[in-house]
Amino acid sequence: MEARPPAPRSFLCSERQRTSKELQDIYKAAISAGIIGWAYGGIPAFIHAKQRYIEQSQAEVYHNQLDAVQSAHRAATRGFIRYGWRWSWRTAMFVTIFNTVNTGLNVYRNKNALSHFVIAGAVTGSLFRINLGLHGLVAGGIIGALLGTPIGSLLMALQMYCGETVQERKQKDRKAFQELKLEERKARLQFTELLPEEIESNLQKDQSKDDAQKIEALLNLPRNPSSTDKQDKD
Repeated sequence: MEARPPAPRSFLCSERQRTSKELQDIYKAAISAGIIGWAYGGIPAFIHAKQRYIEQSQAEVYHNQLDAVQSAHRAATRGFIRYGWRWSWRTAMFVTIFNTVNTGLNVYRNKNALSHFVIAGAVTGSLFRINLGLHGLVAGGIIGALLGTPIGSLLMALQMYCGETVQERKQKDRKAFQELKLEERKARLQFTELLPEEIESNLQKDQSKDDAQKIEALLNLPRNPSSTDKQDKD
């Protein structure tokens, strides 16, 4: 059995960042999917709820036109929030699971492959249909794999058209970052080697300054009277 290398540390965190680039991409994709899902489910629900309210409230009596418009907008807003939230969390969850599995396989195997998208689609579809039992689990996995295949083919084709895959670009960025860290480490080691010599040189300069100051202070002291001067005074 072929041994697989362990997942690199960069999938979890880096030395300068709390989260890695892969996790940041997963977060951004989840947020974008949630917004798109909310718009996809909320906007049609907003229009449908407003039209249905108008159809069902033909016989109701309102105080004025503004009251009728506000009531219709409140009904439409409830539909927008209700169905928009349903589509939002489902879409965000689907995209998050799919990207997590796909990115984990890419990092673990250190390459991009169409099989990763198929596996990610199968896992995501199975998890979404797990509440229906074994049949739902299998059916969801098959449907997810079938959906993952064209998505993976399209993304792989786009990467081949661009001339560089996402994994290759990440490896290039990681290599550049490692080279930068190596240069910084060498600079720190060189500074550490030069630091004792600089300290010793500064100490010698300070010592010579102190000696010069002491000599100058001694020269400035008043002279003692000589012995001949003492005899003359006697």
